[in-house]
Amino acid sequence: MSTKIVIAGGFGAGKTTLVRSVSEIEPVTTEALMTDASAAHDDITETPSKTTTTVAMDFGRLTLDQQLIMYMFGTPGQARFWFMWDDLVRGAVGAVIVADPRRLADCFDAVDYFEQHSRIPYVVGLNKFDGNLDYTPEQVREALEISPEVPILPFDARNRLESGNVLKDLLTHALAYEKSDAEPVG
Repeated sequence: MSTKIVIAGGFGAGKTTLVRSVSEIEPVTTEALMTDASAAHDDITETPSKTTTTVAMDFGRLTLDQQLIMYMFGTPGQARFWFMWDDLVRGAVGAVIVADPRRLADCFDAVDYFEQHSRIPYVVGLNKFDGNLDYTPEQVREALEISPEVPILPFDARNRLESGNVLKDLLTHALAYEKSDAEPVG
């Protein structure tokens, strides 16, 4: 059996890094060099060493056991590429919104997409750049106005084990979400 997971979030939050850290195959990426033309659109103040950006999607695979394979589809982070999101999300069982705690506003649109335009369960992965988090998950929940049932999970996207745990937590959340959706009301 296979399952599709979407990795979403703002520009430079760590989506490609997450896919690369857990994929058992060489990930397919659509990284392109950033140019002077993108400078007006892509703020690299907090990520000055960033020289490439995803322009279509990332793809990776992770075999969880003999009966379950996870396919990961990473979205581009910039608004100019959001026209692809509906196609990338179609058929997914859940999503991880990767958030850079230094630039929380960059993930507002991804949160809005999954809250307003999709019935797909999601978790928020707080990517610990430089191993630090300046905010607690509850502070982030309040800032992003995320409901209490959505898990907020600190992790380092470069770390295979921590990234894998975020994906496992997403699957657990998606199963609970599916079960609660199936239960009759009243």
